[in-house]
Amino acid sequence: MIVVTNRVPVTKGYEKEFEKRFDHRLSVVERKPGFIRNEILRPILGDYYILLTHWESRETFEAWTQSEEFKQVHSNLAPKEMCPGPNGFEMHEVILVSEKKP
Repeated sequence: MIVVTNRVPVTKGYEKEFEKRFDHRLSVVERKPGFIRNEILRPILGDYYILLTHWESRETFEAWTQSEEFKQVHSNLAPKEMCPGPNGFEMHEVILVSEKKP
């Protein structure tokens, strides 16, 4: 499994508008082969939202990025004043998972 991370700076006052942008996107990506989970983390301390997308493999993530659906959901870019500065993109392989046992 891999986790793709986007670190996005969001200008104060644009938080709700930024979050609303994902209403439609999440339902689109959920239908793609290899998709596992998506998490959007709102900052409590700091100015960056963290977007985490879990995929079965790098290949399934890359297939998503080459799809027409990906192009459609990313065609409506956020206004520059909403997300100033560059986004941080990272991809990690999950090597260990620890979860609370019932």
